[in-house]
Amino acid sequence: MVDHARAQRIADRIKTLTAANLEQIVKDPDLGFVTVTDVRVTGDLQHASVFYTVLGDEAQRETTAGLLEKHRGRLRSFVGKQLGIRLTPTLEFIADAVPETAAHLEDLLREARERDASVAAAASAAAYAGEPDPYRKAREALEAEEEAARMSGRTDDSGEQG
Repeated sequence: MVDHARAQRIADRIKTLTAANLEQIVKDPDLGFVTVTDVRVTGDLQHASVFYTVLGDEAQRETTAGLLEKHRGRLRSFVGKQLGIRLTPTLEFIADAVPETAAHLEDLLREARERDASVAAAASAAAYAGEPDPYRKAREALEAEEEAARMSGRTDDSGEQG
């Protein structure tokens, strides 16, 4: 039986503990500026996936990933002592792709804005190929014919009756 509420509470607690104590446990100057973005715990509380981001370039991300992997046992031990549950979940550190995805979306939005601006510029200088409203004349002609038909119908009606 899976208790999702309990799994979520434990995930939140793991996130708080890991984020607050990461620098004290991993005492390495090469550790980058790490932000724990999310933690997901399986329903049986056996495995926790810790998602994180690192501020810096690709080399800094790789160095931080190696340090987190190296100190995974110490971090799990610390989390286990703080949680106080029977089985401590294994920790898996996964680099979160949110910043790269956000940057990609920003690039796409910028490109869309540029295309919209170019289309708007082209549309402002554009002219109609024919009449601005090709249906206006047809509508006016139809109304004129209907009016003429009504007028001729009235004169016919009045002529026959009179």
